Amino acid sequence: MPTDALFSRDGVLSTPFKLSSLIPALTVVLAVVIFLLDTLTRVNIAIAVLYVAVVMLSVSFLPRRGVLMVSGLCMILAVLSFIVMHGKNYTDETALGRVIVAIAANAITTFLAVKMQSTAAALGDHARLLDLTHDGIFVRDMADVVLYWNRGAEELYGWPRALAVGQTTHRLIQTQFPAGRGEVMAQLLRTGRWEGELVHIRRDGKEVMVESRWTLQHDERGRPAAILETNTDISERKRARETVAKAQAELAHVTRLATLGELTASIAHEVNQPLAGIVTNGEACLRWLARDVHEEVQSAVERMISDAGRASDVVRNLRELAKKGGTQKAPLHVNKVVEETLALVQREISLHRISLALDLAGDLPVILGDRVELQQVIINLIVNAIQAMALVEDRPRELIIRTLLDEASQALVAVQDSGPGIDTKTQEQLFKAFFTTKRDGMGMGLSICRSIVEAHGGQVRASCNAGVGATFEFTLPAYRKELS
Repeated sequence: MPTDALFSRDGVLSTPFKLSSLIPALTVVLAVVIFLLDTLTRVNIAIAVLYVAVVMLSVSFLPRRGVLMVSGLCMILAVLSFIVMHGKNYTDETALGRVIVAIAANAITTFLAVKMQSTAAALGDHARLLDLTHDGIFVRDMADVVLYWNRGAEELYGWPRALAVGQTTHRLIQTQFPAGRGEVMAQLLRTGRWEGELVHIRRDGKEVMVESRWTLQHDERGRPAAILETNTDISERKRARETVAKAQAELAHVTRLATLGELTASIAHEVNQPLAGIVTNGEACLRWLARDVHEEVQSAVERMISDAGRASDVVRNLRELAKKGGTQKAPLHVNKVVEETLALVQREISLHRISLALDLAGDLPVILGDRVELQQVIINLIVNAIQAMALVEDRPRELIIRTLLDEASQALVAVQDSGPGIDTKTQEQLFKAFFTTKRDGMGMGLSICRSIVEAHGGQVRASCNAGVGATFEFTLPAYRKELS
């Protein structure tokens, strides 16, 4: 039975039966009957003790002050009966003892009744507080039978309390678990708590996504007795997140195209170089064929195939970067992604007279990621580093790209430059959307980098070097097939 059905607004005990309206009249009749029996019958028992029943009945419909008044009236009736029965013979010790016992019993009962009423009022207040929240809160036993169902649950699921209490939750709201129900219950029994996202079915058949928090309650022997479940509707939040993710993907695609536009000359050079090599080797083949020099022809053909492969790889990478599509994660080698990305920015590095150094660790774990998105992150960081060093004239322009295994056994990619560095205030805002230090910048490149890295389960950060320049680095967790 719901807790708040046991207590009235004043904290007095209430009863859900139709007889509740007859209790006051029944109380008055009982008091009259006890008074008549105590006054008109001569039995050697303390009939006035029965007034405790009158006090207990009054608790169900009277507030504290009313209960005290009823108790006082019962004591007066007990004394009045004693006076009527014994007149001026107050020396009857037996009768006097009975009335004293009756009054004492009445006083003790009144004290306990008032205390019980105060406790009931406190519980009633707590139960009503649960009805003030918009969260769906219910209690179920270990057999999943609903014991309590608050107003928030009524609004969330469409099931009124009267129909929900006594039902099993798997039939009522048809919970869909992210993992097996057995795993959830195992964690709950082990730790006493569980949190996660669930899908429930409303009474009208619509799905509702909730953020659910379970707490295990134990009985006096420490055994699992019930589960308190609190559910917050996050359906709108979930849809909003999906809308934001879609918009962010659109913006990332636009930014990627803008970056490719800036690298047009570099890309053209990377494609033309192997194509020129193919033409040169083809002409050499023709000359050697005319002179019947087969070894040189074979070598030239092999170089042509290699150059064609390079050109094909560049074009393939460009098409992947330019095309529009959803995230497609697959097991990747970080070093391979770095090497493929460098082919697209190699000419830009040479054009700005930048010395490139690679320091790629050989013990990196395989990561789970989207190749195109990670290439976009690396390109953005390299382009930022190149632009940061554009005005450096008093020292070498050095770009160091390294990969290593960090303390958490994650793959770490770092892009270090020898530019002017970054100040503390700027460092705190670098990855915020629309913040930029460039005159014609949009302020979205680093923000998108952060979103992509965090979507891969990693983190991105920037710091000043000990000497000159700055370092941008990001981490990617190792891919474990059993957790996928």
